[in-house]
Amino acid sequence: MSAWQASRRGFLAAATALAAAPLAAADVRRRGIPLGFDNFAVRAMKWNARQLIDHADRLRCDSLFITDFGPFEGRVDDASLGEVRRYAADRGVAIALGSWSICPSAKQFKHDWGCAEEHLATGIRMAHALGSPAFRVILGNHEDRLSDGGIQARIDDTVEVLKSQRRRAVDSGVKIAVENHAGDMQSRELKALVEAAGPDYVGVNFDSGNACWTLEDPVLALATLAPHVLTTSLRDTAAWESADGVTTQWTAMGEGCTDLPAFFDLFEQSCPGVTAHIETISGFPRNFPLYRRDFWRSYPDARAADLAAFLSLAKPGRKIEPFAAPAGENRQKAEQDYQLAELDRSIRHCRDVLGLGIKPQAT
Repeated sequence: MSAWQASRRGFLAAATALAAAPLAAADVRRRGIPLGFDNFAVRAMKWNARQLIDHADRLRCDSLFITDFGPFEGRVDDASLGEVRRYAADRGVAIALGSWSICPSAKQFKHDWGCAEEHLATGIRMAHALGSPAFRVILGNHEDRLSDGGIQARIDDTVEVLKSQRRRAVDSGVKIAVENHAGDMQSRELKALVEAAGPDYVGVNFDSGNACWTLEDPVLALATLAPHVLTTSLRDTAAWESADGVTTQWTAMGEGCTDLPAFFDLFEQSCPGVTAHIETISGFPRNFPLYRRDFWRSYPDARAADLAAFLSLAKPGRKIEPFAAPAGENRQKAEQDYQLAELDRSIRHCRDVLGLGIKPQAT
């Protein structure tokens, strides 16, 4: 059975169970952590904001994290965003907002919303209109570690943009949550960024999968960043030893190597009130050729303890197969089914095994 077939079978079985029984397991200790999902988890659906809210309602989620402006379909004025906010509130779903790079020198930066300062100002305004207490942004990706001046130069540029909008953020009551994104910053580097910009208005969107892309154990990375965490985009990660290092592949929650009970013990204690938003981006591997000398140009200040913790994740791990649409199947439909299944299993694991979620479940 292929990975797609297994996921599809799991999704269909879960959907049947959803109609027949409560999602919450009676004997699981409830942690009091709100539960939701990041819209990128179901990106193949191409849903607008209301459709995403409807899906959050179907899953009985407490919150929805819309991490790009696309689902608003160009209607980003305050009145239109207020309508979306009310639509979500009527269904008991909180809205969190995010967007992409605000680092003008990063490889991923785009001028879709003007210059970096204009982009950030727009996001703060939109977050305020939606009732989102934070606005998620990113610096860039792993390529910025090898850019002119290295990651520190990109951090400095990002801090400058953040400081330019401090007054706007403070006046609106919206904090800016910078993500550890796609291998750009290690946890200690992101912590330094927050402290340089000012933790009174800047914090962290913690991405557990991306921690592995900077050779970190997600639990230890969370421990470094926990005091600054405002929002999250979470998934599990499988890791295994490869011929020249370690390979990772993101997975549904509970199907990888992350010590999730330890993670949420720490999260419950150190991040009170913060929502666990699930962002499953499963189905493809990434290899880290740790035994190649040139690889370490990206990490000139690597720490042995961090690397040892990362290697310990991979030591007992086993290779998993990437996603591939079966021959003859419509690829778009296969991707949609796969993404829905990954998210559904993750929400169920978080609720039934880890004790996440606030909203009462349907009976």
